[in-house]
Amino acid sequence: MHFNLTDEQGALRDMVQRFLAQEYAFDARGKILRSADGWSREIWAKLGEMGLLALQVPEEHGGMAPASVETMLTMTAMGKALVVEPYLSSAILGTALVRSLGSKAQREELLPAMAEGTRIAAPAHGEAGARYDLSRVATSARRGGAGFTLDGRKAVVLHASAADLLLVTARTSGEVDDERGISLFAVPRDSPGVKLIAYPTIDGQRGADVTLSGVLLPEGALLGPEGGAFPALSAAWDLGVAALCAEAVGVLQATLDATTEYTRTRKQFGVPIARFQALQHRMADMLMHVEQARSMSYLSWMYASSEDGRERRRRLSAAKVTVGQACRFVGQQAVQLHGGMGVTDELAVSHCFKRLMAIEMSLGDTEHHLERFITESK
Repeated sequence: MHFNLTDEQGALRDMVQRFLAQEYAFDARGKILRSADGWSREIWAKLGEMGLLALQVPEEHGGMAPASVETMLTMTAMGKALVVEPYLSSAILGTALVRSLGSKAQREELLPAMAEGTRIAAPAHGEAGARYDLSRVATSARRGGAGFTLDGRKAVVLHASAADLLLVTARTSGEVDDERGISLFAVPRDSPGVKLIAYPTIDGQRGADVTLSGVLLPEGALLGPEGGAFPALSAAWDLGVAALCAEAVGVLQATLDATTEYTRTRKQFGVPIARFQALQHRMADMLMHVEQARSMSYLSWMYASSEDGRERRRRLSAAKVTVGQACRFVGQQAVQLHGGMGVTDELAVSHCFKRLMAIEMSLGDTEHHLERFITESK
């Protein structure tokens, strides 16, 4: 099987890498992290101008969807630069949900604005105690008058404070862990009754716990059929897993590059530590994990949009397990080879390590996906 890029795909990859090298160097990223918002609206606008926010938007709304290879290349480049803007939340997950569940009018209103970068829509799905069970939703949506009333709490909603819209899952029927009965609502972040407790996460992203108390929504806030959002939610999360795998490859490569350079310059007993055979073996093991993760990232994007849900879940879980193992091994080895310096904010490798650990736990950790792979293989 060939994995050669087309001329257009190669040009896009080079364009993204050049842009991030110029605009998102380590020092520039540090300034963004220390800003009040924790992300850059200027960078976000430029991503929109470059068409990178439109990769999962359908052509009729000004996008390029499915653009699987292009999205993979973009996520890998962003991983290498440790980008903290809400790309996964809005350009991948949010866009996929609106694309799948939105009515014609909703898609026409939201998708072009999301592609341009003038509208950010972040999913608000996870709840305390749910772990990685997508079907476990306790937040309720009750019909009344001309719309719905939402009550509940969402935990660790990434980029909630940056979003114009929160795409909130709420239960309109069924038990707390039923797949049926889950609905999706577009909730303006500044709606009465919506309260955010925002905080930075360990990897430099921004998250928030969201409380919904008697939030009144019109009928038009419902995306898709009432109680029928789960299949689209599951497909969007699998697309997100593929995006995380691609991002991880970029972070892994950056971690390996930084560690290789450090071992070539750090001297012990008068020679670079890269000349010690024991450390060479560890570096070789790191390289093997990076290349295995790269191969599984390719696999994940081959199945990310598959309509065969069982096979898609099986393949995506296999990829996430391999990538998760690579994140843990390469991250830990990099910190050990750097010594005490490896955990200081002054070195990029510490930021890579934190992001690798976050990726391993995001959208299902290694143990969760190993269990899912076994279940879907029976």
